[in-house]
Amino acid sequence: MRTVYLCRHAKSSWDDPARSDFDRPLNERGLRDAPFMAKLFRERGEPVDLLLSSTANRALTTALIFAKELGVADKDVERMGNLYHATSSTITQILNGLPAEVRRVMVFCHNPGITEAVEHLSGEDIGNMPTCGLVRIDLPCDDWAMVSRELGTLAWMEYPKRHPNRP
Repeated sequence: MRTVYLCRHAKSSWDDPARSDFDRPLNERGLRDAPFMAKLFRERGEPVDLLLSSTANRALTTALIFAKELGVADKDVERMGNLYHATSSTITQILNGLPAEVRRVMVFCHNPGITEAVEHLSGEDIGNMPTCGLVRIDLPCDDWAMVSRELGTLAWMEYPKRHPNRP
């Protein structure tokens, strides 16, 4: 069994029109939601062997907030440029290349690729992955190279707006 957690970056700021898309930071809501979701995930008690993140500011910041909550050093979050606006196909290829000792991976990236990856891997129509949304997909295989279309089962989906009393 392999498990992939897919997390869309938290809400980002559009305040500075001169700032590139790649460099956009999290906005106030994103800076509230990311720690909330990271704590919610930690409380589930589900171990993660590896955190992978897009190198875009908003995704990497989200990943580092999760890393801190999970007790993972910043340097141990693997930064991957090809996760920036990655397609479902790219995300699947990244999973296919993971080493055997990794059993549970968390990937931080962007829409629309992350929504498409959830639907591709699980066969479930989720419509849209909300900002800071997080899913768990269970993959009944012993080798990441076997990960393919509709192999997985969507075990759960969480996102900030499901918790109206969040900070």
